[in-house]
Amino acid sequence: MVAQIDGRFTKRTKLKAYTRYLSYALYEGRPLTTKGQWINPLVFSLYKLQEVLPTSKEVQSPVFILGTGRSGTTILGVTLGIHRDVGFLNEPKALWSHLYDNEDIIGSYQDKVGRYYLDESDVTEALKLKAKKIYGNYLRFSISNRVVDKYPELIFRVPFVKGIFPDAKFLFLYRNGWDTCHSIKHWSERLGLEKNDETHNWWGKNNRKWYALCEQVLLHDKELSKHYEVIKEYTDHVSMAAVEWLLTMKQGIKIMDQDCVLPVKYEQFVTDPAFRSQILNFCNLSEDQNFNGYCKEVLKMPSKREPVILPDEIADEFNRIMKLLGYE
Repeated sequence: MVAQIDGRFTKRTKLKAYTRYLSYALYEGRPLTTKGQWINPLVFSLYKLQEVLPTSKEVQSPVFILGTGRSGTTILGVTLGIHRDVGFLNEPKALWSHLYDNEDIIGSYQDKVGRYYLDESDVTEALKLKAKKIYGNYLRFSISNRVVDKYPELIFRVPFVKGIFPDAKFLFLYRNGWDTCHSIKHWSERLGLEKNDETHNWWGKNNRKWYALCEQVLLHDKELSKHYEVIKEYTDHVSMAAVEWLLTMKQGIKIMDQDCVLPVKYEQFVTDPAFRSQILNFCNLSEDQNFNGYCKEVLKMPSKREPVILPDEIADEFNRIMKLLGYE
């Protein structure tokens, strides 16, 4: 699907379909695992142009979707994106790479190894101004009033984002760990590729994201760091995905009691209209007929994935976090 929307989305609202196509074509960039990287120079040029445009909308309470990729973050963003006030950006990593030149974890836009953790000390006045100009002009050109930005790895950078947008809201999406692990495995098998003697898959250019995760996040984890030497040598996608899910969920648990963060259990989101209304209320968004109707059409409980046998050094901790989040 182009721009992550289907015919049902377009049929409900031509305006929000326009917003999604604009976001996809001119703001989100193209990572290494997709076609069309030729458009990236244009995207970066448009960022620079918008920094100097004379007028833009004020960016109020932008919403950021956090979590682990392949956990339902896209469908959460797309459904919010049909709301009459929302412009949805699906992983605009090119934009964030433009704003801060040491954040590209995957390696799609920069050669230097990106940093997982960023905080308010990394925010400058110049960065704030650039971000507000680009996001403000995005609101203007997309005919929207509120930004919803899905970038799961920002879960490690909440203080950084708050330093730019003090009134930001965060949706911490979590899902059954087995579902996420299987989905990451299938994603890499389906979309991973070899190009110019490089491997490009879920773990970035030549496993760059995996090594950064191990060196920058795993080493700081009290329970798992003692097994660092073993874990960093993993090659099985399910085991690697289990580590990413574990570390991301533990980070989410650390921040979920903050007033600016709403924990969103995926299984509740897809089945409970009252909870979806709670999400809108948290985001300061009004009830919307298109949002409610589209959710009813497209959301359904996922099929249960079977657990797999994980390596001993991560199995107990994985099961502990699963139970802590309410999963058996």
